[in-house]
Amino acid sequence: MEAFFVSTGLVALAEIGDKTQLLAFILAARFRRPVPIVLGILAATLFNHGLAGSLGAWIAGAIDPAILRTVLGLSFLAMAVWMLIPDRIDADEMRLSQRLGVFGTTLIAFFFAEMGDKTQIATVAMASHYAALVPVVAGSTLGMMIANVPAVLIGERLAQHLPTRRIHQLAAALFALLGAAVLLGVGT
Repeated sequence: MEAFFVSTGLVALAEIGDKTQLLAFILAARFRRPVPIVLGILAATLFNHGLAGSLGAWIAGAIDPAILRTVLGLSFLAMAVWMLIPDRIDADEMRLSQRLGVFGTTLIAFFFAEMGDKTQIATVAMASHYAALVPVVAGSTLGMMIANVPAVLIGERLAQHLPTRRIHQLAAALFALLGAAVLLGVGT
C-alpha cells in the first residue's frame, strides 16, 4: 500500500502546474466537453505510466540492488531539483487533428506530453524502488487524475488561485526526502 499512496501523493503534487495540467486547462477551454477529456487523460495516463512502470520494474530486476539504490536515490534528488523548474506547454503539442475528436485529441496530446515528463520519470523511479508495478501505476494514475480532473472541470480560474510555486516546493522536498531515505537505506 505504501507504493500506491506514495505514488499517488508525489504524482498529484508534481502535476500541479505541470505542462500536462496546463494542457488539461487548454483542452477544457478549447472543447468544453469534460467527459471525453477526462477519459482521454485517464487512458493516456494508464498507457504511458503502465509503460513507465514496466520499465521501472525491469530496471529493478536487471540492476544490482546496491547500484540501483544509488541511482534511484540520485534520481529522486534530481526530481526534487526538476520540480523547482516551471513547465511550459509547447505550441507543437497543441497542433492536433480535429478528425480525432475530443477523446482522441486528448489521448494523443496527453500521451506525448507525458513522454519524458517529471511524473513519467517519477513513475519509472518509484516502480524501480518499490518493485510493485500495479500499485505504482495505479497510484501515479490516480495522482494524475487528482490533479487534472479539477483542471478540466474548473478550468483556468483554479490555476490562477493555486500557490503552484509552494506546491512545487513541497513536492521537491518530498522527492528530496525520498531520495535521501533511499540513499541511506531507510526502509530496506
